[in-house]
Amino acid sequence: MVYEAMVAAEILRDQGISLRVLDLHTLKPIDEEAIITAARECGAIVTAEEHQFSAGLYSAVAEVVVRTCPVPMESVSVQNTFGQSGPPEALMEKYGLNANGICQAVLRVLARK
Repeated sequence: MVYEAMVAAEILRDQGISLRVLDLHTLKPIDEEAIITAARECGAIVTAEEHQFSAGLYSAVAEVVVRTCPVPMESVSVQNTFGQSGPPEALMEKYGLNANGICQAVLRVLARK
């Protein structure tokens, strides 16, 4: 998802939207300092993961954010549905796990900022 986030960042920069991409490659231990810094400096957070909405990256980041620096958050993830089989690119598109899905989440979170 980091690659998709980088593509989304380029698309959004062309629209005049500045953002930061963090690679939180581990949940335990999670990089609380990086999350807190991003929340304070950006004022909103979007997580992107090839995982269910619950009990993944979004949940781990939200735990840090709610304790330290509450900001609006959005998640790009599988939204509580069973996965299907198929070509990876088609599945990523189906579940919105791509640059377009990330761009849409960024626009939603900015509207609430």
